[in-house]
Amino acid sequence: MQALADYCECGWQRWPAEASSSWAARRQYIGLMLATKRGRVRRFPTRDPLDEYPAVPYYRVDNGPWFFDSTGFAHHLDAMGQGNATPLIPPESALAFVAQLIDEAFDEFGLYLVHHMRWAGTRRTTTMPAVTVSEMRLLMPRFMQARLPYSLAARQSRRCPYLFSVAPEGFDLGISQAQTPPSLPGFPETHSLLNEAWRSYLVAMEAVLAKQPFLLGDRFTLADASAYGQLSMNLIDGAPAELLRELAPATYDWLCLIRDGRHRGSTGALYLSEHLQPLLKIISETFVPLMSQNCAAYERCRERGETLFNEAAFNRGKSLYDGELLGYPFRAVVKDFQVRVWRDLLHAWARLPQEVADVVQNYLPADCAAVLDRGT
Repeated sequence: MQALADYCECGWQRWPAEASSSWAARRQYIGLMLATKRGRVRRFPTRDPLDEYPAVPYYRVDNGPWFFDSTGFAHHLDAMGQGNATPLIPPESALAFVAQLIDEAFDEFGLYLVHHMRWAGTRRTTTMPAVTVSEMRLLMPRFMQARLPYSLAARQSRRCPYLFSVAPEGFDLGISQAQTPPSLPGFPETHSLLNEAWRSYLVAMEAVLAKQPFLLGDRFTLADASAYGQLSMNLIDGAPAELLRELAPATYDWLCLIRDGRHRGSTGALYLSEHLQPLLKIISETFVPLMSQNCAAYERCRERGETLFNEAAFNRGKSLYDGELLGYPFRAVVKDFQVRVWRDLLHAWARLPQEVADVVQNYLPADCAAVLDRGT
């Protein structure tokens, strides 16, 4: 979201870290919690019944109503015409669909890769607990600040299986058991799957960014913001950052460029190139089948009368399903907010004129286009 705002030359503050005082931070936080409880936090342009309020990020413009969702923020900025008039969502329909596909893939599957590398890949080197304390210090007393790094790490490690990262039996990071991501009885381990996928995504990103400035051409778009938003989180994780730099040096430099705001003012043509094909291929092998399998499981659950999904269901062993990605088995919980993501993508695909869909299919693996066609 910060990268989106920077590109549009829209000033921002990151709260609570940049609040003027503890009082201001707490007042804003209480207002947000009340708005969330009363169902008044919006998603631009409209909220879907399947949307789930996240923990972060939320935003508001000029002290107006609260909103959530980074993709919605890009549409919101385009609608407001903030600063840079060049739209974040490509106006050409083929490019807009590919931007949506990349955006959603990184938002939904890329998030799993980030959390896996942070908490299970090389947990001992991440500075995220300390960063969180620094950002949240105005909301809590000092005694909580001292405890938060440990409790945050324990919480996030415990949540790894919900976020698709299930450890093999006997997994040991050489740290306390409370901070070690767990294995679960009856769940296949997914560390092998996520390790392979993370490297494949980096190889695919490198194929594009070693040849052109941004994913869809010569300037920044929502597709870049989403990829950056996920991959850049590992920049503060020590060993994963070094591995990222080693495996994908052009991608690492690109992440630093956007982090430092040097993507502002980027101009030029947008286009689909053959360099994008490896990225679309790994997306079609991970995100696309995951969304399709999740949606099918959701329909089966609804037929059985099940209504509890997401983390609440996972914690109670409800609405679980078995699937396969990259040849690896997995077990996951149905996430209804991902059903909305998949339906939106299918609707966007169905709305493409046939000649435009034919252009996009030239860059997609044949089996990906077939899944999209079946879904619609």
